[in-house]
Formats: sequence, C-alpha cells, structure tokens
Amino acid sequence: MIKFGPAGNSISFYEEGNTKTIQAPKWIKEKGLDAFEYSFGKGYTLSADTAKLIGNEFNKYGIALSLHAPYFINFANPSEEMFEKTKNYIRNGIKYMKLMSADRLVFHPASCGKMKREEAFELTKKRLSLLIEELDKDGLIDGVYLCPETMGKSMQIGTYKEIIDLCKIHPNLLPAFDFGHINALTMGGLKTVDDYKEIFDYCKETLGEERTKNCHIHFSKIEYGAKGEIRHLNFDDTKFGPDFYPLAICLKEQQLSPRIICESAGKMAEDALEMKNIYNKIGN
Repeated sequence: MIKFGPAGNSISFYEEGNTKTIQAPKWIKEKGLDAFEYSFGKGYTLSADTAKLIGNEFNKYGIALSLHAPYFINFANPSEEMFEKTKNYIRNGIKYMKLMSADRLVFHPASCGKMKREEAFELTKKRLSLLIEELDKDGLIDGVYLCPETMGKSMQIGTYKEIIDLCKIHPNLLPAFDFGHINALTMGGLKTVDDYKEIFDYCKETLGEERTKNCHIHFSKIEYGAKGEIRHLNFDDTKFGPDFYPLAICLKEQQLSPRIICESAGKMAEDALEMKNIYNKIGN
C-alpha cells in the first residue's frame, strides 16, 4: 500500500505547540498521513531509551518509519579508516532501526572526490559489497532494507542507474529515488509521465517487479544550477520542479506502492498531504 509522510517535522508542528518528535506520530496520523522519516544526518545522538519510546509511538499510531543515515557516509573515500567509519554508520543505523522498529535506512552512497566517476563508482560498489557480506554473515541484514539514494550534485555518486545497479548486490538493497535530486541533476529533466516511466522500467528490468513496486521515494521541489542541487523548496515555488502530478499518474498506471517521503523546506507534512490528495484523485 502506498504511504505518504514527511521527513522530519514541519514548522506548523511546532507552531501548534509540539516540542518533541515523540509527539509526531499522533500529529501525523491526525493530518491523514501514514509515514515518517527520522534523520540522523548529523550523527547518532539519540539515546537508546528515547529511540525505543519514539519507535513505540510510531507503532502505536501505525506510522511506517524509515531512518536516514549520517551524511558523512562515503564508500568512495580512498582511506581505509574512513571506510571503517562508513561501515559503522550503517551498522549503527541498523541498531537504531531495531530500537525504533523502523524497516528502512536511507543513505547517501559516495562522492567522487579527486577520482574519475567510473573509478569512484567501482570502489563504492566493491565496498558496499564487502559491507553487505559482513552484515549477512552477522545476521544483521535480515528483515531490514538499506536504501542508497539518488543524489542531486554532479560530483556525487547517485544517478538513478548507479543506484539501481548498486542494489543488484543484495535483495535487501532497495532504491531510494529522490526525484527532486534527479530533476536537479538533469537540469529539470523530469516533466512527463514518460520521464518517470523510463526510471521505473529500468528498475523493473534490473531489480524486478517487487523491489520496483516497493521502492522508497523522496520528493520535493529543489532549486538547481550548473552543478546540480542548490536548496530544497516547497510546493509554493513556481519556478523549479518537479511537479508531482506526472509521477502520480505513473504510479497509478504502473500499480506501484512506494513509500513517499516529502522533504519540502518547512512544509514537509503539508506537501506530503497535497501529494496524497493528488494521487487519490487520479482514477485507476
């Protein structure tokens, strides 16, 4: 079943008197949404006890919970010491997934740095494979999805084809399509239903129907320039895309049921609800 929700808390969440994320599940449910993404982008600073309490609240209100791993992850960093840190960011993310009863961990794969893109991608794939082998051996990959995310800047690893190809490594790797990022990277390339269909068709051919159907999606309008992403916007913006309507039609036509997380600036919940309403108004 398709689900919609915000990445973090909207400004209105705090304006209505809420102060902590543990209050978010009830608030989200009352708004008519059914998903949430909790970000550990700046590191794992949440205590285990608090993580459990937050997770219990999301369970109580039936909100599907995903986590976002720290932004420091870079599988293409040539340093072995940094690779160990990257592995630990994923391992700790899985630990918090279990504490919070989340089922998906989204992460940014890599940056090219001084390497050629092909070299950086091959190193990313090799190291992700090594990590997955370790996690598999330790029994940590069972029951969780790790979701490499498409990226919005030209020097980052994360075109949609790169992400889909990385997911070939293991069945528990699920693509996270950030369509704002894809649109920024392609300088406004997402305009029609066929633009989205091309991405999903490649995913089906490469990963199969099931993972395509259940993919993870980030959506927001994003300002972009010559090097890609500049900043996140919200649906009030009329200059930059992408628009959700063509994606909604594509999702209906292809009978996909992803989890859609809105990353709009300040209006994540409001824009998530607008997406849900647009989707529900489209005939089958």
